[in-house]
Parts: sequence; structure tokens; C-alpha cells
Amino acid sequence: MSHLSLRGEKVWSQQWHKFRREPILLLHGGLSSTQSFSRQVLPALNRFHAYGYDRTAHGKTPMREGFYHFDFQCAEAIAYIEDVIQKPTHIIGHSDGGIIALMVAINRPDLVKTIVPIGANFHYNSGLNLSSLSIEVSEEDKDAFAERTGQDRELWVEIVKKANQVWRSEPKMSKRDLKKIQSPTLIIAGDDEPFSNEHTLSLYESIPNARLAIIPGTSHAVLKERPKLVFSILKDFYADPSFPLTKSPNRRLLASEQFLNS
Repeated sequence: MSHLSLRGEKVWSQQWHKFRREPILLLHGGLSSTQSFSRQVLPALNRFHAYGYDRTAHGKTPMREGFYHFDFQCAEAIAYIEDVIQKPTHIIGHSDGGIIALMVAINRPDLVKTIVPIGANFHYNSGLNLSSLSIEVSEEDKDAFAERTGQDRELWVEIVKKANQVWRSEPKMSKRDLKKIQSPTLIIAGDDEPFSNEHTLSLYESIPNARLAIIPGTSHAVLKERPKLVFSILKDFYADPSFPLTKSPNRRLLASEQFLNS
């Protein structure tokens, strides 16, 4: 784990299980870091060569202009895949990381093998209730930010403020955009996310080759609340992410012809 130069910008990057051939990119949530996300998902990913990086203004990566807009973060993810991983990769992301996974799959399908968005919305108009996330800036948080990044502790206030502004106006993907995603997709969500279950269902219905797992009795913190169940679902998906041929297809009936003939 160390800082690297990503197209001239300082970015904190980590790798795990380097002896594995198949890459997977870990995309952490908003106001979070690779370190916290990796602890939550790595037990289910030991078959992969895992990569992760702290996005700009997150974790140990410094802040810079434009840092919180999703187009910026999508471009940063594409740059990391092209320059560091250097081949198509699986992507797993939580919250904002899941949003970015969707955007990369839409904009650069050639770089994506599968995606797993966890607790992700595709449009800000999703019934989003930001108050449920309880985002507050404490003196302890400021101190931790300064110690972690070496930057002015008051910058954390600006980062949190900007995050909340962006979440009220982004992302702006449409169902038509989502229909462009051809990579196998597993959508995981709690049954009590800060956005509506109807929104999660719309996400699932819009992606042709998608699977859906809504975890009962969980929230946006589904990875902490039911980790063993989520790990089991992840391992099952990665064991065979090909288009599922079920015994009594309904939604997949027409889509199956497309994928079997492609």
C-alpha cells in the first residue's frame, strides 16, 4: 500500500492476493476509504487479485478541484483501470462506489467484466433521505482527517458539505443509460436503504443481465449487519456470473435470446 501518481495526481492505492490472475476493483463509499471497505468485502474475494484506491478527497488521497462530482470520480476510476490494472476487471462498489461502477460500465464497457453495486442509487430523485445517514462533523473527525491526510482539519467540513450538495443533485443516470450495461450485474441492497425499494427495483429491471438480492432486516450498512449472508451471495455470483438460465423465466425470457445469441 502506498501513494502512486495517477496521471500526475497523488492517489493512495492498495492491492491484495497478488498471486491471483483475475482482477477486481474495490470502490469504497462516500466519505469512506478503501481500508474500511476492504475489511468488509475481502473475505468473499480471495479468488481475485484485488485492487483498491482512495478516491480524491477520500481516505489518504488529497483533495483537489472538482473532487466530488460523479463524472470526476468516474473518470478517475477509468484512469485507474487503464493505468494500474491495465486490463478488464470485475468491479464491486458500495454506495457512491456502486454508482461509479454503474457509470464505468455504461461509459467504458470494454473495461468491465462484472459489476456489483451495493446500496447504490442511479438517480438523485430516488426518494433519498440524507438525514438517515446521520452525517455530522465532529472535532474528532476533523482531527482524524488531519492526521490521516496531513491536510488542514477544516477541509473535512468542506468535503462533507460538498458531498451533501452533490447527493442532492447527482447522479443522473437514466433507465435508457442502464440498459446499455451488458456486463453481468449483481445488485445488493438492504431492505431499508436511504432511497426507496422501488428505485432499487427500477435499477434491477433496467439492466438486461442483472440479478437482485435485497437483504432482509438491513440498512445502508448491510455489509456490517449481515456479512455472512452477503459473502455467500457474492461467492455464488462470482462462481458463475454468466447469464442465468432458470427453469421458469419471466423477466429473462426475451433477454435470454439476446445473450445466448450474442
